[in-house]
Amino acid sequence: MLDYLDLEADLDEEERLIRETAREFVDDRVRPEIGERFEDGSFPTDLIGEMGELGFYAPNLEGYGSPNVSETAYGLLMQELEAGDSGIRSMASVQGALVMYPIYAYGSDEQKENWLPALGEGEAVGCFGLTEPEHGSNPSAMETSAEREGEGYVLDGTKTWITNAPIADVAVVWARDRSADAIRGFLVETDREGVSTPEIEGKLSMRASSTGSLELRDVEIPVENRLPDVSGMKGPLSCLTQARYGIAWGAVGAARDCFEVAREYAGDREQFGGPIARFQLQQRKLAEMATQITLGQLLAYRLAELKERGDLRPEQVSMAKRNNVRMARETARTAREMLGGNGITTDYSPMRHMANMETVYTYEGTHDIHTLIVGEELTGIAAFE
Repeated sequence: MLDYLDLEADLDEEERLIRETAREFVDDRVRPEIGERFEDGSFPTDLIGEMGELGFYAPNLEGYGSPNVSETAYGLLMQELEAGDSGIRSMASVQGALVMYPIYAYGSDEQKENWLPALGEGEAVGCFGLTEPEHGSNPSAMETSAEREGEGYVLDGTKTWITNAPIADVAVVWARDRSADAIRGFLVETDREGVSTPEIEGKLSMRASSTGSLELRDVEIPVENRLPDVSGMKGPLSCLTQARYGIAWGAVGAARDCFEVAREYAGDREQFGGPIARFQLQQRKLAEMATQITLGQLLAYRLAELKERGDLRPEQVSMAKRNNVRMARETARTAREMLGGNGITTDYSPMRHMANMETVYTYEGTHDIHTLIVGEELTGIAAFE
């Protein structure tokens, strides 16, 4: 596997074990069927429990069954899962960074004990309700409301483009608490009356991911379901920083997979009396892809160092998410080009990765929004105000 600067030579034993475990899981359990899953537009739900048994959900948290592995180990896990498919990484990323993390960081002891072990083991599935039909890049304008009534709350609103929603047991819903005039987080069990999670049909990207809407109609929940230790946009934005960190690593995995497929194909495919890898044009493409992937790896490893010591800024994550997803998108396109007509089939991964990257380029903050986040830090001027 491409590691041009021998970055993995510095991994410790646990990090190597996690990388190899995830790589073997992808090779044995994901790759054989993912092309068919992409064609069918279905998520392999049979892998959820297995991924839990292997410790793929929020292993960088501490306690409640989570082993508190290094941030590099967590990043490597996301990298290997996305080398299989963005839908697999997204499921694990949402479960860990967007559901388990807010419960861990902002939940009550009872909420942690009730949900974290089950989510970590894959016995329960969670989703994260922030994006709304009319409010994507500006979540602070959300319309979903929480009205205090008696000993609980009544939630109303619609969230959309919610990964895991159709298969979720619990949703972390961000809503405007009318009684406190603040954004608050709520744990909403999806089997409550008034909750529906319809699947979004007709996707041309992330087809092996379970994506739906989260519709809340007069949903009653007890006050104990409110996340007690956070108020305002700090809650959902801090979760997104965790998830974007995983994306920055995951995109490298998708790009690396595209590169490896193209390199192998160039060595095997013969035209004009020999392998196409001997042609200067093909070697230039491989050299450029390898260089850009290596730069993405350097960004990811540096983020891990900063995160480990508590110095990571959200703007730095924005730069890495922005760069690495764009790099993966371009790498997938170049790799598909090298495969010629064969590259448009599900027998090869680059076009599937290319389609998926169109979604990754857009979700968890669009490419343009991350550009403006970095731009604001560089200039001190907010372009979206």
